[in-house]
Amino acid sequence: MALFRRSSDAKAPLDGVDLVLADLDGVVYKGADAIPYAVESLNDATATARVGYITNNASRTDAAVAEHLAELGLKVQPSDVVTSPQAAVRLLAAHVPAGSNVLVVGGDGLVDEVEKGGFTVTRSAEDEPAAVIQGFSPEIGWTHLAEAAFALQGRTDEERPWIATNTDWTIPVARGIAPGNGTLVSAVHTAVGRLPLVAGKPERAIFDEAVTRFAAQKPLFIGDRLDTDILGANRAGIDSVLVLTGIDRGKQLLAADADSRPTYILGDLRGLSEPYPEVKTARDGAVTVREATVAIEGNDVRIRSEGSDELDLLRAACAAIWNSGRAIYGLEVPERLYL
Repeated sequence: MALFRRSSDAKAPLDGVDLVLADLDGVVYKGADAIPYAVESLNDATATARVGYITNNASRTDAAVAEHLAELGLKVQPSDVVTSPQAAVRLLAAHVPAGSNVLVVGGDGLVDEVEKGGFTVTRSAEDEPAAVIQGFSPEIGWTHLAEAAFALQGRTDEERPWIATNTDWTIPVARGIAPGNGTLVSAVHTAVGRLPLVAGKPERAIFDEAVTRFAAQKPLFIGDRLDTDILGANRAGIDSVLVLTGIDRGKQLLAADADSRPTYILGDLRGLSEPYPEVKTARDGAVTVREATVAIEGNDVRIRSEGSDELDLLRAACAAIWNSGRAIYGLEVPERLYL
């Protein structure tokens, strides 16, 4: 994926896009509160493109998510929301017959989709479920995880499938960064020695569902995590934005592997409609983005010019490091770039 526009006529990330897909936590809101400029920018995007929302969070229904987004001021309907439980239930339907008894470890959003899929919900391993499906909910505790472990012990993937909505290690909330569904899945994995099938990001099923649902020809995905959002978009062949309002920041971007690099880096969502800066690469590999220039000299990453925009400096540093083909641990990177 190209990091910068190379044309002299700089284009905005939204140019030519017919579908904008936005992650929620860390992109639109943190906890219950909207992230600055997110609502206005996404509403403005509806003037030229369809806007949909993708979330790995399995604790709420699509209707509940849409209600929250509408309360924040977004123009949204439940059908605009694509959830990991929706993708997980489609995956479930490919492995067990409709009407099967399914052990659900998760909240209302997951229960609702399992029931809409024609399955019967149980919370107990003693009911001999045909499968286990697991998603995040703040109310999940040891008892719920233990039931999943009891249901999966001694059973193969074929005998009793285990499907996880997602494996995000963390989730941003109003008070900071908290453990995500990946930590809960890992607890069950430790007990049973199995890994689940995963429906949400970074697997492409949830992206394919969104593109198909909205009949998109040129989608653009916005996320705040490299390991789920950007990796998943790249797997699905979708251009992506990494916005620096959530989990991953400069340090993670500089170290991003080839599969997890975004098409665009934005400080906030106002940048969606602003001309994106072009990159200029010198013969010695030095990269300039507007007034910022970064080069690799031996094992050192050198800032030749900081410029007046810290974001351009980060973009230049990412391009210089990524273009070099060298691993970040083999380079001396100034702390200034991490900040």
